[in-house]
Amino acid sequence: MKKRPLVFVIINYNDAKTTEKLLNNVKDYKSISKIIVVDNHSSDDSYQVLKKWEQEHIKVICTEENKGFSHGLNAGCKEAVSIYPVCDIILSNADITIYSDENLKELQEASKKKEIGVLGPVVCQGKEISRGWKVPTPKQSVFMNLPVIGRKLEKKYTTYPEEHYQKDLSYVDAVSGCFFLIKSEVLKEVGYFDEHVFLYYEENILACKLKKTPYKVAVYNPVLILHDHSVSVDKNMNYIKKFKILKQSQYYFEEKYNQASKMQLRFLKWFGKLTLGTIYIRVFLKGGLRK
Repeated sequence: MKKRPLVFVIINYNDAKTTEKLLNNVKDYKSISKIIVVDNHSSDDSYQVLKKWEQEHIKVICTEENKGFSHGLNAGCKEAVSIYPVCDIILSNADITIYSDENLKELQEASKKKEIGVLGPVVCQGKEISRGWKVPTPKQSVFMNLPVIGRKLEKKYTTYPEEHYQKDLSYVDAVSGCFFLIKSEVLKEVGYFDEHVFLYYEENILACKLKKTPYKVAVYNPVLILHDHSVSVDKNMNYIKKFKILKQSQYYFEEKYNQASKMQLRFLKWFGKLTLGTIYIRVFLKGGLRK
């Protein structure tokens, strides 16, 4: 059987330095057929800096405007499919470190199972390990947004038991959007990524789309990658703005994909406003917003 091309897509926004670090990490990996860097219409000189990296197996493109993370993902995926109509695509944040080319080879080999549409590695984020999660029900989401106790409930509702990860492959609802492999035919079947969310909830939306197909989401436990969590986002957005975008994306997901009732949506709005109020107070006490 002919080996499927592996396309490595990196999303950049105002963070050429971090993207260059990842390019240095993967540029000589033999498993990769093409590297595509998507500059998501940076407001700095990122595109000009990264354009200098272009060569036969590295292509740098720029979106016409910054319409959000999903738009950047779609730009990279459509570019990949225009080059290789049938391929495996790794979508990666810029703030990722991969240990070796063998890691990518193992991921691609594991993704050969017919039922696998999306495959993620184990992701190390500081002291935390991400190995996928359950998509909560609308009722669970409401409880997870309760002040004080919400975070404890989030762990209860979204985490699989430790024994779920004893085998090489663990099937989950969703994997971390910072780094995962998706098949080109799966992208076409689900209609690519929903660009109605600017940031956050891309993983849960994709999970719900995949539930309507024969494809499954899985984590490949033998492979670990490092994620310098939210470094790119934190450079370009203050905490309150991030929270507002998060809640907008959550509301859209619950309404359009998770079949939340009108009452559940109202509760989500109320709890979101309450939490935002406490954030304003904390920020004020600490001396104002970080610019």
